[in-house]
Amino acid sequence: MKFTKMQAYGNDYVYIDAIHQELNNLPELARFVSNRHFAIGSDGMVLICPSDKGDFRMRMFNPDGSEGEMCGNALRSVAKYVYDHRLTDKTELVIETLGGMQKLKLFIEEGNPPGIRREDVVEGHGYAANIQADIGEPRLDTKVIPVAAELPQFVEQPVQVNDRLFHMTAVSWGNPHCAMFVENVSELDVEKYGKSIEYMTELFPNKTNVTFVEFVRRDYLKIREWERGTGETIGCGTGCCTAVVAGVLTNRCDRKVTVEQIGGPLEIEWDEETNHMFMKGPSHTVFEAEIDVSQIM
Repeated sequence: MKFTKMQAYGNDYVYIDAIHQELNNLPELARFVSNRHFAIGSDGMVLICPSDKGDFRMRMFNPDGSEGEMCGNALRSVAKYVYDHRLTDKTELVIETLGGMQKLKLFIEEGNPPGIRREDVVEGHGYAANIQADIGEPRLDTKVIPVAAELPQFVEQPVQVNDRLFHMTAVSWGNPHCAMFVENVSELDVEKYGKSIEYMTELFPNKTNVTFVEFVRRDYLKIREWERGTGETIGCGTGCCTAVVAGVLTNRCDRKVTVEQIGGPLEIEWDEETNHMFMKGPSHTVFEAEIDVSQIM
């Protein structure tokens, strides 16, 4: 099986071309990829598949083998993968995910992509140095998120978590997120509060990703992200967007900001005319290789 290890700001996934390779037993393959072999500590496995609705389809699997809906950073890296590996010449793409149809714009630089050795240089093709993802409208309806509460929207709802009272805002991009504001994210016990919130199934029946937000300036935020079923990650694109949605709704930040996560900064914009969220930042290839997975297929 051929695979590529890629990183976007905040996430580290294994990417597999599932157009030119036949793959079976995907949950076990995802567990193998993430925990038993070459990708210990990765956020999971991403398959690039054909689509009859868009240019490509993305399937994303968590380290425990379950299939996820959509991750903004993984999505941007898919766009980079298909361009850098010459599966397409298009610089504007539509990628199908379980969370919906996602639109991406690629910013190209000349030469071969760093991390990919290639002799057959194609003049004018270049590589995707920066990727902007339009992940659509944030959904605040508690029936869509879903949140077990009789509220039209879940914005700054007071919730007691262990010894602290948080005011949460819940948002859905196809996968649920909630954001809450703290004075200093660096000093926060993210595991303690993230794990407790994730398992508050009386509030979030399907569990939730948790974004802790510090407002440095109106145009600059810091976050730390607790991902359901995984633990603290070095970042999350949709978590960054959730932080901005919560900040704008509560008049704490502007619609165009930089969000700092452990993995690096993302540029986030909530477009007032279209009501869509845009995230922009680089992704890079760590390495490419092949492994024998016949024993689990």
